[in-house]
Amino acid sequence: MDARPSERGRRARGGGRSIALLAVLLVGLFAAPGGPATAASRIKDVADFEGVRPNVLIGYGLVVGLNGTGDSLRNAVFTRESLVAMLERLGVSTRGVNLNTKNVAAVMVTATLPPFARQGSRIDASVSAMGDAKSLLGGTLLATPLLGADGEVYAVAQGALAVGGFEAKGEAQSVTRGVPTAARLPAGALVEREVPFALDSLPELRLALRNPDFTTAQRVAAAINSRLDGAPARALDPTTVRLAIPPAWRGRTAALLSEIEQLPVEPDNPARIVIDEGSGIIVIGDKVRISRVAVAQGNLTVRITETPQVAQPNPLAAGETVVVPRTNVEVDDQPDRKLVVLETGATLDALVDGLNALGVGPRDMIAIIQAIKAAGALQAEIEVM
Repeated sequence: MDARPSERGRRARGGGRSIALLAVLLVGLFAAPGGPATAASRIKDVADFEGVRPNVLIGYGLVVGLNGTGDSLRNAVFTRESLVAMLERLGVSTRGVNLNTKNVAAVMVTATLPPFARQGSRIDASVSAMGDAKSLLGGTLLATPLLGADGEVYAVAQGALAVGGFEAKGEAQSVTRGVPTAARLPAGALVEREVPFALDSLPELRLALRNPDFTTAQRVAAAINSRLDGAPARALDPTTVRLAIPPAWRGRTAALLSEIEQLPVEPDNPARIVIDEGSGIIVIGDKVRISRVAVAQGNLTVRITETPQVAQPNPLAAGETVVVPRTNVEVDDQPDRKLVVLETGATLDALVDGLNALGVGPRDMIAIIQAIKAAGALQAEIEVM
């Protein structure tokens, strides 16, 4: 006798429960302590070096060559004035002329200048329409200066646009995929000015943790001091670790950073549960612990079904056809639901297994977690997005 059908049935039932769990509960750390979830990370993955940072750039320009999908010059006054000013710089006077082209669009150009970007190197840029242009497909961005926060020009962008979306329409139907009014300019911006930063002249470095935590900051300092002589690192606060440049590494700061950023460190995360009630997503951290508590969950469901019937007299009998109401009321208080006891100090696995044993959905699971917190049995912070 073939046992495969029953085995498939068990797999299907077990797989359905697993899929349901994964759909409503995104767990940050699944493994037990000491497993892959608590494996050490590199310092470069948990901290940034102050001063080694990118800079944002922004500019205003014109895109030409559009196939009638550009700005309407009567509505977009800034596009018309920009077009006139550009033509005048090229020696073409159009003052007083009624321009009616739809092949030009005014755009905002943004880019990120990487740290230590050198003059002549290329960076990517993003282009977004400002007016009532329908699409930037097939357009070419004219030379656009990109300015930093200080008002100085650090790059110039120009080139053919790469548009991921498109729009097509007929008399009765239209199709739009993606966003045709936004585009990319791969390697289309040329760096013209460098951001001065003398890395080798710094007497000390500061590491900024991406997730501030006293324990993590102390572990980062300890990892650095175990690698370098003289204990030059010290945690100043939950975010900052100060590193004095040792004499042996003076003038070789880049090599020092290469040594430090590869050091392993185990970040310490607070006990936190993140809830997104809009999408029903729950993220439970590995440090979450609960006190001994019993949990039960049940919903009272009242179902009312109307099945009216038509009563018709015999053909020779006197009377009239009437509709007789038929109402069926069912009450389900879910008597099969039972209490689940969660022991003191229960781990993440026990909490997840206990909630799954109740067979609850994402909405009920959110309510249960909040109720456990209100009872004082949940040693964790709840953050509602």
